[in-house]
Amino acid sequence: MSPLHLGVSLQQRWPLDDGAAVLRAARHAEDLGFDHVAAGNRLLESGYAVDGHLSDPLVLLSAVAAATTRLRLLTSILVVPYSPAVLLANQAATLDYVSGGRLILGVGTGWKQDDLEAVNVPFGERGARTDDHLAALKALWTQRPTDFDGRFTTLRDAHLGMPPATPGGPPVWVGGHSDTALRRAVRLGDGWYASALDAGELTDKIGRLRKAAADPADADRLTIASVQFLSPPGFPGEVPSERRPLGGAKPTAASVVDDLGRLAEAGLTSCTLWIPSVGGQVEKAMDWIAAEVVPQLG
Repeated sequence: MSPLHLGVSLQQRWPLDDGAAVLRAARHAEDLGFDHVAAGNRLLESGYAVDGHLSDPLVLLSAVAAATTRLRLLTSILVVPYSPAVLLANQAATLDYVSGGRLILGVGTGWKQDDLEAVNVPFGERGARTDDHLAALKALWTQRPTDFDGRFTTLRDAHLGMPPATPGGPPVWVGGHSDTALRRAVRLGDGWYASALDAGELTDKIGRLRKAAADPADADRLTIASVQFLSPPGFPGEVPSERRPLGGAKPTAASVVDDLGRLAEAGLTSCTLWIPSVGGQVEKAMDWIAAEVVPQLG
């Protein structure tokens, strides 16, 4: 069983009069030994209290990169169709460069129709645009000059303005539970990123991931990662009703450790903890995780 790397989502309701609060939380996560911090990608308010403030992930993580030295920086999830492929390739490569190769690009197709329509992307094209853009990103990061022919992106003798620090570009973790998303992860990703699955569901999806590959080895090479909701004792937060929080409705350190252990046995190697509490409580919640949970994980 591989070691389980724990990270923390920064998608919280941070105080609007204190823009440095999120950076202090990221530094605290680094001091406590967490593996990564994550930032999500929505454009318009959704009405869901759990979403917090919807900052741009690449901008926010650029600030976090300057405030930290070791933490990996995960977009969770960056919606690929929001931006043209060349723009996204250059932005991601720039963040990878300034962070010293710490970026992980967690990506998805998007599901909020109003967000997609606001940037003139037809909802029915989001999957095809994601496939096109991810293939173009890989080409731009690995070929110089780049020639590329896609449905939405055409490049001739293109030299990306900023090469990434990571050879071949930052790792791409493809999110989604559908068979289409699993096939996309095998074809275009370096990892698969799940959302709030229990160990049994994760085992089933990994089996489907291997079936989606022409060769099971193509699936076995992927990093298996997941976001999980966690409201530690004393730090209540609103969790979407369809998602089971880590450790159950009334988690204890033992129940959280048990859930994480089962997920690791199922194949999970990286877990992002989304703590849906008010921003000011997140650091204290991280303290609880570091003191009560991490020592029991081995």
